[in-house]
Amino acid sequence: MTRWGMIIVALGCAVSVRAVAQDVAAGEKAFVVCRACHQIGPTAKNFVGPVLNGVVGRPAGTYPDYSYSAANKNSGLTWDEATLQKYLANPQQVVKGTKMIFPGIKDPAKVNDVIAFLKTYKADGSRIQ
Repeated sequence: MTRWGMIIVALGCAVSVRAVAQDVAAGEKAFVVCRACHQIGPTAKNFVGPVLNGVVGRPAGTYPDYSYSAANKNSGLTWDEATLQKYLANPQQVVKGTKMIFPGIKDPAKVNDVIAFLKTYKADGSRIQ
């Protein structure tokens, strides 16, 4: 490989790492818009939306004692990072008929940061350090 080829590959790697970088602290700040409907942490309770403890990796529509829309319960989705990236950007487009009226987070970096923040909470509400 030529010197220029190696430089181009190195730059490509740097750009792709930056595009998917996640910032937990920034995600906690961006999560403020989610707090209007969702709770997270050791004392979290279902509110307008379900508790988000352990949401990353959880099948959609399964948090106990929350009244989900049929669309959400029957979506067949699992809240992995790829699905959350699409859903948090535009919930109604991903799950047609969802009762989540949130218009979405349009900045992909903020979406990634919120996901990083969500990943720090276990299903029991404790925080991964």
